[in-house]
Amino acid sequence: MAIDPDRLLAMPPIVARQTLARRDTILYALGVGATELDFLFEESLTALPTMAAILGYPGFFWRDPPLGANWQKILHGEQSTILHAPLPVEGEIIGSTRIEALFDKGAAKGALAMVTREIHDGEGTHLATARATTFLRGDGGFGGTGEGAPVPHPLPERAPDAVMTLTTAANQAQIYRLSGDLNPLHIAPDVAAGAGFDRPILHGLATYGVIGRALLAARCDNEPARLRRIDGRFSSPVYPGETIETSIWDEGEGKLAFRARVVERDKIVFTNGYAETA
Repeated sequence: MAIDPDRLLAMPPIVARQTLARRDTILYALGVGATELDFLFEESLTALPTMAAILGYPGFFWRDPPLGANWQKILHGEQSTILHAPLPVEGEIIGSTRIEALFDKGAAKGALAMVTREIHDGEGTHLATARATTFLRGDGGFGGTGEGAPVPHPLPERAPDAVMTLTTAANQAQIYRLSGDLNPLHIAPDVAAGAGFDRPILHGLATYGVIGRALLAARCDNEPARLRRIDGRFSSPVYPGETIETSIWDEGEGKLAFRARVVERDKIVFTNGYAETA
């Protein structure tokens, strides 16, 4: 079954309700390697901004057969998170997810889906907008156009203004998966081997969280309310235990460009990054 773009774009929003506990906020912070007490100790607890990317998550809905997607070939291509208010450390969370746009790159090249989730608390406060660009590698050629697809943020052609290096733990993926992403690719060696990897890989959104920590430390004095937006493109997986080096360029008025690489393999893992700070 091929995807029906008209049907996908006309789908009503998928609404997911979540009861967030302080334990969940702490577990997320541990999953992205945080060691600062303000992100781990319930008496002074503050939520990391990148946690918005997993709040109100509806699950991997692409596996639903009526959607017609070749879900085994789907990759998380890009992630954008815009913070409208500080994230709570506990309380009711409501996520409303919809497929905002589809871009056809051709039968041999696949398609892109832009999936947007609006996140509110139980009282209606708009907390964040999380937008993922999903690469549907096996679903191109449905007759659409590739025009209008997101354009990646350019990186300056000069030395970075700051470099922040953070390590990941050998069991990082095993901790991060407890925040809800139970894909066996991140824990089972045989599944990872079947997908072409030497061993289980770190979740992309865990890498995203580590990079968010680097931006917080380097440009926001570890004050979460000062990080307002973080966008970028996943370019290669990280293996748990590797070191992530984030290079940052100041672009004025609190705007940043950034890129991350794995030090051990000199491999770019996240690129065309763009952030806004206060």
